[in-house]
Amino acid sequence: MTLYLIRHGETALNAARVLQTAATPLSERGLAQAQALAQRLKSASITALLSSDMPRALQTAQAVAAACDLPIKTSALLHERNFGDLRGLPYDLLGYNPLTADEAPPNGESGAQFAARCQAAWAEVLRLRAECGGTLAVVSHGLVLRQWLQPQRIDFGDHASPEAWANTSLSIVQAAPPHRLELINCTRHLNDSDQHDSRSLSGG
Repeated sequence: MTLYLIRHGETALNAARVLQTAATPLSERGLAQAQALAQRLKSASITALLSSDMPRALQTAQAVAAACDLPIKTSALLHERNFGDLRGLPYDLLGYNPLTADEAPPNGESGAQFAARCQAAWAEVLRLRAECGGTLAVVSHGLVLRQWLQPQRIDFGDHASPEAWANTSLSIVQAAPPHRLELINCTRHLNDSDQHDSRSLSGG
């Protein structure tokens, strides 16, 4: 039994390298990416679908749900890291990398708080996968995927950790320990015009 782990589609803010507000929706290209992903997964025999309820993730999940004829279960545990008062600010003007900073920004989450939440989210993912008795697809965010897919947690085999998580990228992991990685950060469902912009933010 497997887990399909998915990053949401592109938004105007992540393409513009701005730390995203919670309500940020998919861009036109993000919607096209989500549709392409949905067509890829249409015949994947997915049993259940779990998503962050942030609009950018939920819109991505809705495309998959329509193609696979599945209901969506949502969880706030799958939210991107909360950058508090930094949300809405251009990443390149901050003078440091908040995506890797341990300290909490004003009204946001510290690295330790975020890591603890991601651990709780991973436990929920495994519980729901066991309940559904088949393949669980999970739509979340770049920094959440980075927390989950680490060599100390996952059997990477010959795979390498990506520098950034592409929009609508698909990673496939065995649900049973040691959680062998089968595929990571794959966007072969995207055509040239819809491909992930490598300069866009992979979190925030």
